[in-house]
Amino acid sequence: MSASYDAIVIGGGHNGLVNAAYLAKAGLRTLLLEQRDVVGGAAITEDFEGARSTTFSYALSHLRPEIVEELNLVEHGLMVLQMVSTFQPGRNGEYLLLGPDADANHHEIARISPADAEAARLLDHRIQRLANALKPWFDRVPPNIRSGAPEDAAALAELEAYLADLDPEVRTLLDQFRSCSAAEILDSWFEHDLVKALYASSGIIGSLCGPRSKESGIVWLFHKMGSWDGNLGEWGFHKDGNGGFTQVLARALEAFGGEIRTGARVAEVLHDGTRTRGVRLDSGEEIAAGTVVSALDPRATFTRLIDPDVLPDDLVEHVRAMKFQGSASKVNFVLNDLPTFPGLGNSPELFRGFINVGPSIDYLEEAFAEALEGRFSRRPFIDACIQSTIDPDMAPPGKHVMSCFVMYTPFHLAEGSWDERADALGDTVEETLEEFFPGFRSLVERRKVVTPLHIERTVGLAEGNIFAGELFESQLFTHRPAPGWNQYATPIEGYWQCGSGTHPGGCVSGGPGRLAAQRILGDLVAPIP
Repeated sequence: MSASYDAIVIGGGHNGLVNAAYLAKAGLRTLLLEQRDVVGGAAITEDFEGARSTTFSYALSHLRPEIVEELNLVEHGLMVLQMVSTFQPGRNGEYLLLGPDADANHHEIARISPADAEAARLLDHRIQRLANALKPWFDRVPPNIRSGAPEDAAALAELEAYLADLDPEVRTLLDQFRSCSAAEILDSWFEHDLVKALYASSGIIGSLCGPRSKESGIVWLFHKMGSWDGNLGEWGFHKDGNGGFTQVLARALEAFGGEIRTGARVAEVLHDGTRTRGVRLDSGEEIAAGTVVSALDPRATFTRLIDPDVLPDDLVEHVRAMKFQGSASKVNFVLNDLPTFPGLGNSPELFRGFINVGPSIDYLEEAFAEALEGRFSRRPFIDACIQSTIDPDMAPPGKHVMSCFVMYTPFHLAEGSWDERADALGDTVEETLEEFFPGFRSLVERRKVVTPLHIERTVGLAEGNIFAGELFESQLFTHRPAPGWNQYATPIEGYWQCGSGTHPGGCVSGGPGRLAAQRILGDLVAPIP
């Protein structure tokens, strides 16, 4: 062994950084190992030929406020900027432009449907009540439904009693999210296609499901569990993008005495069959540690870093059956001016947040249908952000950076490979944006296409799934990543998991990293029987 540490964290994504920072803060000699030459995982910002761009993820919402305080992130440069608007372009000049003012949003929706404006006010209030009710369970270790331990039985009974005691309106909405598609719920609330599409986008983002798929209800609810500055469902943009945020985490880790090594890919976790003893790198170097934590996805954690033959069959089978199904790509542009929407011009006020290109449930469903056939959507749903309107330092003066999250782009193509089809996807995105923002193609100076295959190759997320596993109910809470193994431990003593494939799931939240650290530190004080 070349060196010895108390704890090694594998993977420098945001959850790995959070986990390592907590372990270092507790006094453990902690080493974080990252295979790339930069930490951040999918939350990075890179140079883009004179501009700056968030290559993969680009927004903050689910970041747990406890992490900001407990890791002193403000001292290390945390600076979250508000994404103040959502622009939803429609057909024939229709649009919605919503912002932080609830009364202004009511009038904006009333402009196209007075009935929908009233319905939106009521639905938003109920969703907020439901999210507030579920938040305590989002931020705690879920019970183990297979342990038979009295504390897990008590936690399950507590949860059942808690849900039974919810206000009937809130409980009814929860039941709808769990049993209905986003489209079914929206059809019962709204009449206008554009309003329905605006809400439906939260039910499909990053997931291989359409707005009429049952899973879209729970995906929608999951995305409403996030917040910005205490406002549920709102999003923020970190200065210099999500890469700026993960660099804040790296500084916090090092301030607590933790070490970071980049260019260090872990080949395997070393153990004696029951207890971990460290890791071996691709280079052959071995590093000793009594605690090893994987921040990678469940597939890598249980079938690459360790020989699955030493693990329980049911765990391995569950992980191998886990749905990853990467379905989203990124297309990043450098533009020589802002896009123009007919009748509204190109005011920066239109673009200081999200731009949702997907004008109806039918549009979104047709895009999904093509993905089921193994083709990327010819008219995709595009969730875009012109980052330079929020942080002008992202682009040179007079230029703009536009980050487009594109669906659907299935990892497994029926014909050809993503290496062959990436440019065609970029062309399709440009053509689609041209339809809604005439003249868009003339604004494009450069673009970069990042497909699910490129995501898997670059940051190691299985099938390019940005959430390290679909956010379907069968893969959440007590089942994330597998029943009986949802409390961050693994069958190998001293080997833990803390990636987005564990509770509470994906998005840039840090929740898995924090909860896993609590569990690890608790075990070091009083070992789990």
